[in-house]
Amino acid sequence: MDADAGPQEITTLVGREVYSNNGVFIGQVEDLRLDLDTEQVTGLALADLNLDLFDERVRGARGVIIPYRWVRSVGDIILINDIVERMKDPEQEAAA
Repeated sequence: MDADAGPQEITTLVGREVYSNNGVFIGQVEDLRLDLDTEQVTGLALADLNLDLFDERVRGARGVIIPYRWVRSVGDIILINDIVERMKDPEQEAAA
């Protein structure tokens, strides 16, 4: 989102693809978690997940919620910290 464009509707985030800052696809924004008291977005509910990253952790769930503090930038896509990639178990890394 262009800083000069002024405030944007939060619904513009829905449907955007989310990538790590290393370029790995994470998922697609399906919904938002809001703190109504502070009127701030606190999380992104992702669906259409990259199962290579989440398959063992979600086990049949429709998606995950990631904290909004992980978001690095928002534009045509959303970039987040590579923390999600680092969630892989060391045993999975060795097997790959």
